[in-house]
Amino acid sequence: MCGICGKISLSSNARIDESLVRKMCSVLEHRGPDDEGVYLSRGKVSVGLGHRRLSVIDLSPAGHQPMSNEDGTIWVVMNGEVYNFIELKKRLAEIGHIFKSHTDTEVILHLYEEKGVDCLKDLRGPFAFAIWDEKKERLFIARDRIGKKPLYYMYRNQALIFASEIKAILQNPEVLVDVNRSAVTDYLSYGYVPTPESMFKGIMKLPPAHFMIYEKGNIKIERYWELDFSKKIKLSEPEYCSRIMDLFEEAVRIRMISDVPLGTFLSGGIDSSAVVYMMSKLSPRAVKTFSIGFEDREYSELKFAKVIADKFGTEHMEYIVKPNAIEILPKLVWHYNEPYADSSALPSYYVSKMTRQEVIVALNGDGGDEGFGGYERFMAARYAELINKAPVPFKDKIIKLIINMIPESLELKDFKTRLRRFLIMASRPYKERHYNWVTIFRDSEKENLFSDEFKRETAGRNSFSYLDKAFNECGSKDIVDLVMSTDIKTNLLDDLLVKMDIATMANSLEGRSPFLDHKMMEFCASMPSNMKIKGTKLKYIIKKALSSVLPKEILSRGKMGFGVPLDSWFRGELKGYSHEILLSDKCIKRGYFKREALKSILDEHCAGKVNYGARIWSLLFLELWHRIFID
Repeated sequence: MCGICGKISLSSNARIDESLVRKMCSVLEHRGPDDEGVYLSRGKVSVGLGHRRLSVIDLSPAGHQPMSNEDGTIWVVMNGEVYNFIELKKRLAEIGHIFKSHTDTEVILHLYEEKGVDCLKDLRGPFAFAIWDEKKERLFIARDRIGKKPLYYMYRNQALIFASEIKAILQNPEVLVDVNRSAVTDYLSYGYVPTPESMFKGIMKLPPAHFMIYEKGNIKIERYWELDFSKKIKLSEPEYCSRIMDLFEEAVRIRMISDVPLGTFLSGGIDSSAVVYMMSKLSPRAVKTFSIGFEDREYSELKFAKVIADKFGTEHMEYIVKPNAIEILPKLVWHYNEPYADSSALPSYYVSKMTRQEVIVALNGDGGDEGFGGYERFMAARYAELINKAPVPFKDKIIKLIINMIPESLELKDFKTRLRRFLIMASRPYKERHYNWVTIFRDSEKENLFSDEFKRETAGRNSFSYLDKAFNECGSKDIVDLVMSTDIKTNLLDDLLVKMDIATMANSLEGRSPFLDHKMMEFCASMPSNMKIKGTKLKYIIKKALSSVLPKEILSRGKMGFGVPLDSWFRGELKGYSHEILLSDKCIKRGYFKREALKSILDEHCAGKVNYGARIWSLLFLELWHRIFID
């Protein structure tokens, strides 16, 4: 993986200077510490392309980017991997294309010569790239199907600027650094700024499975792929299992192609354990595995990871995250470019840092829950629909009575707590229900938090519309399909994939995700939902497929997630820190929040009345982002 950036200007008096492109590259050095390259056009249109390289395939100087075709009329910069590049290269060579390297990047270049924008249909893997076609005076920018690799852009004063990270765009002198204040309300709902916007005014994200053409001052953005949940394949359970394992083996095998050392993250969950199993099967030597844990055993999965490490004889390493890890928070804020409220960014950063000391490429289990139905909210959606449709007399009164019988609890993982939350939301329409299940601050809670001035400023903002759009694009009427499809387009895209990209790239580590192979995801979408969730059994079919190779204690354990003990941290070691930052005059004067509302959140949490750990973390990250990027 690498970092890319560039700028194209149609203004006749605005030639792009090499020093600017190198300045953009310099803030992306962590994404590619091995090499730097710059291309400047000499034609009528002023173009600058920049690249920072993390060498993984073809370590020779021939892999240097920006890279051109034979006559130097087409140039490319690419971040990512094309896993099927060997077969594509063979096909292109047979029809006369001449290659000067063994890289996958050069394959994209020649495939574009042959097919134009349709080259995207042949590419398999995570990527974000930009191609400058000098003859056509056209800039072609594209992002992979799932959205593993980021791509930001800004259009201002007849200039289009793009980069792998926002901070590279900010190096341009004409970019006015300003807050997209309306996005603050979306951030507090979801814990991230939804695509296609960013927290910076005027800076946008290219959506996944989309490409952009910039030509003669016009921007055209189009989708080139869609995950289809509407068409189902009917097979027997053994046939589903066989097909899953064949696809999974292929997905892992092509992700083990590397000219540098590789290993894998191991949480002890089903997905990462499956990756370890398959890597061990395909590798002639012991697989290197890396795990993270906490002193609070309730949040630590190390014992499960050890079970898998011992079973498959891996070279295993562990790291314990402690509350003083908060000292790294300003560095995380800088790397994330935008406010980002998923606290698992912290252990993800540390496991990536530990892993990078041993290997340069690390596989992971991302995507298994989204593809095979691993979240309780998927099952909850189905049962809530059944409750809503059940012709039971006095149903609402009965549900209310049960809710009142269940005491409120601070333990978010407690079954009674989850049941109470489920019943409170069960009677609402499915879109509204899902929105309230996934939000950090619900709309009514934001109303209490926001200052009167900020409420007036954002009165027309509807954070729900982001989810509503994703729901409407699904194509299936099955409630589980609807929720899973929406999750892939929202939470997976803007939360989990961002976390993995930033955590790995901040440490110059390449992350690879077999479960996010688009062929695997297409097959998952084609399976009926009762193969993924059967009764109360989550991930039914993948567990069945793995039943002969993974220990029962791994297959039967409940989902834990990459949680962080924020509740105890903000009542203990980090109590003073959070109060000092969030109740400061600097924070209040931004005009977003009422001081008394912030104080109430902090005080109630510290008093043990409620668990507001996630909310405090989200507010803390937002304020530190302002101090680093805006102030």
